[in-house]
Amino acid sequence: MSPMDEWHPSTVADWSDERRRARLRETRPSYRWKALSRTRQALLRVAVLLTIALVAFAQYWEHDVAPERQRLARTEPALLPVAGPAEPALRDTAVIDFVGLGGLNASDTAAALPALREMGSVWAIRYDNRGIDTEVIAELVIRAAVMSGVRNIVLAGHSMGGVIALEVARHIHTGSDRRLLAVLLDCTPLDLDAVRPESRGLGEDMVRWMGWLPGARESRGLRIAVETYARRERFLDFTGVPGIRFDQLGAAVEQVLRDKIFNADAASNGLIESQFLAIVAGGATDDLRHLSGAARGKPRPAIVFLRPHNATRDRVVDVARTHQVLIDQVGGVNGNLLVVKPRGTGHADPRQHPAEYNKVIGQQVLPFVERYRAEITAASSAAPPPR
Repeated sequence: MSPMDEWHPSTVADWSDERRRARLRETRPSYRWKALSRTRQALLRVAVLLTIALVAFAQYWEHDVAPERQRLARTEPALLPVAGPAEPALRDTAVIDFVGLGGLNASDTAAALPALREMGSVWAIRYDNRGIDTEVIAELVIRAAVMSGVRNIVLAGHSMGGVIALEVARHIHTGSDRRLLAVLLDCTPLDLDAVRPESRGLGEDMVRWMGWLPGARESRGLRIAVETYARRERFLDFTGVPGIRFDQLGAAVEQVLRDKIFNADAASNGLIESQFLAIVAGGATDDLRHLSGAARGKPRPAIVFLRPHNATRDRVVDVARTHQVLIDQVGGVNGNLLVVKPRGTGHADPRQHPAEYNKVIGQQVLPFVERYRAEITAASSAAPPPR
């Protein structure tokens, strides 16, 4: 007999905790289970939790992953015009700009460097948000150069964009009839060891998440979490009792939403993964070796490295390491390397310091490239015609 049968419904004044517990036991789904009651209860709880997890995952996939996957399926690399040459005589040369890690479209960066117009027409690469195929980008550049009557090509890459530019440069230099005049590298890490430990750790964490979390390449929710965590120094307070500055946290989240989620020119998670893996692959040094000699009857291109005068101002890349690698690969007495050290700049930030960048491009980079162009033109003219 149930303890409930001993009591008649009563008022609040007659409330009993024993009575409450008895009623609770009687209303449990497993009250009348006799055999394996505990096992059946555990299985029921697991089933409920799995159902909740599946419903949550379905909502995550439908509202977060699927719309982004549909959008990314429509993207492809593009070559965008930015500015014409400063003089009509320079129409035979084009400068193509490559943006760095986390960027999609180099147009704004290229527009911040009007000094590039002194070398020729200025174009910008817009990456494919699904990933990076340097051979496809090289074919895009070559096709546009042929259609525009461009004979000389200059590639400019900022940070990781320099890694992509070097690989594209190798395709152009060894696989086309266009002449690669120069490659400009702005704070470019030539291998993973050139990336400072904190930035390297964030990239490695991101690649791991991409590997085990379904939909991570498209998830905007994950992107918010990762980008906010990358800005943790702004809102975490370690002075005294550790805590969170919620006003700064709100500002960081707002910036992430504005710049990384709702910005049409923000790189996707999958593109960032491809960009980081391009550094991990460490092929930049091999690309430099291919560019250090003549190919298809064309002379080797000039290499220009832009880095802060004070190497510690670059908190992302160890520019001193890249500097040394470039000296070893393309420098020396008979080298074709120019190193430029603008003052006051940080890591690949021409949009933040356009005056400093345009000054060194106009005063140092342009004369070096022009002298190099004159030398190889004279050498080509003096060479006997092929039989």
